[in-house]
Amino acid sequence: MTQAIMLVGGKGTRLRPLTTHTPKPMLPVAGVPFIAHQLARAAAAGVTRVVLATSYLAEVFEDHFKDGSPYGIELVYLTEVEPLGTGGAIRNAASGLTCGPDEPVLVFNGDILSGLDIAALRDSHVAAGADVSLHLTRVEDPRAFGLVPTDADGRVLEFLEKPETPEQIITDQINAGCYVFTRSVIDRIPTGREVSVERETFPELLATGALLRGVVDTSYWLDLGTPAAFVRGSADLVLGKVDSPAVPGPTGDALLLPGADVHQGAVLSSGTVVSEGAVIEAGAIVEGSVILPGAVIGADTFVKDSIVGAFASIGARTSLDGAVIGDGAIVESDNELPNGVRIACGTLLPVGAVRTTAGPGGCPAGEASAVVVHGRVVGADH
Repeated sequence: MTQAIMLVGGKGTRLRPLTTHTPKPMLPVAGVPFIAHQLARAAAAGVTRVVLATSYLAEVFEDHFKDGSPYGIELVYLTEVEPLGTGGAIRNAASGLTCGPDEPVLVFNGDILSGLDIAALRDSHVAAGADVSLHLTRVEDPRAFGLVPTDADGRVLEFLEKPETPEQIITDQINAGCYVFTRSVIDRIPTGREVSVERETFPELLATGALLRGVVDTSYWLDLGTPAAFVRGSADLVLGKVDSPAVPGPTGDALLLPGADVHQGAVLSSGTVVSEGAVIEAGAIVEGSVILPGAVIGADTFVKDSIVGAFASIGARTSLDGAVIGDGAIVESDNELPNGVRIACGTLLPVGAVRTTAGPGGCPAGEASAVVVHGRVVGADH
């Protein structure tokens, strides 16, 4: 298996505002665009040519990765003009493949972080003479995923999309978003229309007697579709909980990229990433967070499990706990942003505008706000 298709066309709406200007697979995870980790792992498994199935902000991929030569692979870009679904995207991208009809092709989603042994999946696919081999993983709560029950030999029995009742949960095995197709099977997918590989292609293959194998792998697996998962995945890479040849530095409590400016009085931990040109000022405590290029984290701030967008600014004494700050946003001092809060790109959040506690009496936040409203500091002699 020397060729692959990577599906990177989604808009990543669950990650907004981070994806307002950046496609989800291009968001920095552990210091590099996420798909750099996938490309590196595919290359390590012997893949030499990857077709990127792009759609949303397609030009961003080619501008960054060019022809793929820095990553040791050949990259081909094929863009969907209209949304084609997962199966349609695979079929559209197949025009960029050059392998023969009997050769295996790796197909994987651009938003899954996994420790899967890709070469082992390929080898078992070839040995079994399968039409499609699917990476399956087990999860405690499978309600948000497509269930894939298999028999004792690993043959897929059916596909059950997102169960709605407890009785429908007949297995904890889910589709993990990575496949090996025999090339001729891809060529059977209809062209020119939207096709779901999960709801149409796979069930139709089963109905015609095709051999679909499910390979259960219990190594690390994470869908990076939400801000909490995005932060966790980045931290786990930095901490070394999942391996990637693309991590640009040694694993440990924090990863500082070239040009990051961290005051010696700041404390970084739990897999934090500080990107190029970002500044962390004295007294700041940053835990398990992603600080994107050019962002500024002010003095005596507390940032935990959060994402701070490119060139955003976080004022002194502010706390972020599971928050997402969009590119270029300004969060002034003495704010307290709780879990789940998202600040849109370019927003100005005034001093002390959001708090979960009352705050100290006579605080600078109150004075500054009074000046804006009344034109002077209320109660002052000036």
